[in-house]
Amino acid sequence: MSVNQLIVKNFKKNLKNYYLYIFALLFSVALYFSFVTLQFDPSMDDVEGSIKGGAAIKAASVLLVAIITIFLLYANTIFIKRRSKEIGLFQLFGMTKQRIFRLLTAENFMIYFGSLILGIFTGFALSKLVMMILFKITGVADVAKLHFSTQALTQTLLVFTVIYLFIMIMNYIFIKKQTILSMFRVQSSSEEKGKKITWFEIVIGLLGIVMIVTGYFVSSKLFDGDFTSTNILFLAMIFILGSVILGTYFFYKGSVSFLFQLIRKKKDGYLKVGEVLSLSSIMFRMKSNALLLTIITTVSALAIGLLSLSYISYYSAEATAKQQVPSDFAFTETNDAERFTQALTDAGIDYKQENIDVIMVNVDIREILQTTFEGVSFDSNSMTLPVISEKSVGIELSKEETLFTGYSDLMQKLIPLDSEGKITLHGKTKSFPQTYLGMEKETYVSSYYSYGMPTAIVDDSVFNQLSKDKEIEIQSLSSTNIAIDLLDPKQNQEANNIFLSMKLNENAPNDSQLHTLNLQKRNMGLVMFIVGFLGLSFLVTSGCILYFKQMGESEEEQPTYTILRKLGFTQGDLLSGLRVKQLFSFGIPLVIGLLHSYFAVQSGWFLFGAEVWTPMIIVMALYTILYSLFGILSVMYSKKVIKEAL
Repeated sequence: MSVNQLIVKNFKKNLKNYYLYIFALLFSVALYFSFVTLQFDPSMDDVEGSIKGGAAIKAASVLLVAIITIFLLYANTIFIKRRSKEIGLFQLFGMTKQRIFRLLTAENFMIYFGSLILGIFTGFALSKLVMMILFKITGVADVAKLHFSTQALTQTLLVFTVIYLFIMIMNYIFIKKQTILSMFRVQSSSEEKGKKITWFEIVIGLLGIVMIVTGYFVSSKLFDGDFTSTNILFLAMIFILGSVILGTYFFYKGSVSFLFQLIRKKKDGYLKVGEVLSLSSIMFRMKSNALLLTIITTVSALAIGLLSLSYISYYSAEATAKQQVPSDFAFTETNDAERFTQALTDAGIDYKQENIDVIMVNVDIREILQTTFEGVSFDSNSMTLPVISEKSVGIELSKEETLFTGYSDLMQKLIPLDSEGKITLHGKTKSFPQTYLGMEKETYVSSYYSYGMPTAIVDDSVFNQLSKDKEIEIQSLSSTNIAIDLLDPKQNQEANNIFLSMKLNENAPNDSQLHTLNLQKRNMGLVMFIVGFLGLSFLVTSGCILYFKQMGESEEEQPTYTILRKLGFTQGDLLSGLRVKQLFSFGIPLVIGLLHSYFAVQSGWFLFGAEVWTPMIIVMALYTILYSLFGILSVMYSKKVIKEAL
């Protein structure tokens, strides 16, 4: 048989083992090509806000290359080890290592570049869909067009050719350093099996659980006022990161084996066949794969956490816009407001206008402040806040009462206030002791006056006295918040177009709620799209890696299945145990990753938006569903191996 015939025959024989590798490679190429196509698409000029669309895509493509490269190199390592016995047989038949390397190179070349070409065509076909999704998320009113970029093609070919060269170098080093004997035992020696659990592993297992729980506890207290300086806050974040990641490694290295050993002890060693196939296998497999599982869990938590936070910002865009601009339109200059209202009248758009007088007052909030600040420039004796009259908002208060309103979740976490207490309003010459009644969510004036801080509502007579005795130095340029609301919400877009088309005073901070909302969605939509793209790529690559591992384990344990089948156990008996095994193999990293991301999001979600539960649950549910598909595929493959065992 000639070398060419051997290459073709070997290629056909191994093709069935490479189907998921081919799928993953094709998916990676399609994902990367469609992603890079966005970078060179002229339409990306429309996806701009505070972030340049093309630049953001370019930066994300670098991370995407890193994820894909690590995945393909690791996948190749798994498959070359699976073929170690075959390589050893070639050497026994007299083939040199150089000839074997050429054979594998030719086989890899056909698989790799065949998948590369198909992936590019698939990515080109999907690029329009990807662009449509991006336009939909960012709110760009443009038509997505199918655009083929030669620059994207060149960049994709270059990147994946370099990855292919790395794969060939890895294969050459592997074949070069292995002996014939080691080729026949490389797979079986790659993982620890049946090794007795030591006291050291029990100790680090318990330590791992303690470290994870401690990291969670500290993260829950991160912005509760317990860390009173920026240096301490930074050290706390470093501690959380180190504690959780190292604790996760210790958990896989010792905790899983220890917990399952306790289950075995409780049963006095009398395990059913399903428990033998699941518990016993997982105990030692997870210990030997501790580093890999730690990486997968950590990056999964990072992907879920970042996607949750970006979706929180996107999902909270409307609430954030209403907090910044509580009315449909807000003006601080009378001339601009009059021009705009005249334009609305000319366009036949009905509206109502409300003017709220605002003065800036220094307020002593020491008695209602829940924390103290060290190393931060903050004076609680004299915090400047906007003050409005009770008559402006239809609230009745006595002369000694003050109500705060419109305090953002972020500022409430950073500067927490009590629900009641005593405060003092300071005029230029007089002071007004007040009873603080608490906080309301409703916002009445634009962020031009408040900057996220609360607005104080006081009795009308107190407001008039403060107005006469105000300190000129701390007053805003405008003392009137002119709020304009449309009577018909359906005309909001038309009114917003009029607002944007008018040449208003640039020095006067005039705002449109709809325009603020669109900017927020455009900026955070782009971030969410990029993070989602990267998260999807990691989800697929990590899922494939775990699936490859389960494939190898199932094939390695096939002789055990054959013996059990000959002893009279049915396919159902074996499959029930393997289902439990796959549930733990995929479920434990998923659950730990979800817990990591949950506590990470809970510790700082308020920095990104006003809503947390709905966006976080949606992201976690979608990630769980997609991740579970690989577990189902593993069960199906195990079923196939069991069927072929006898």
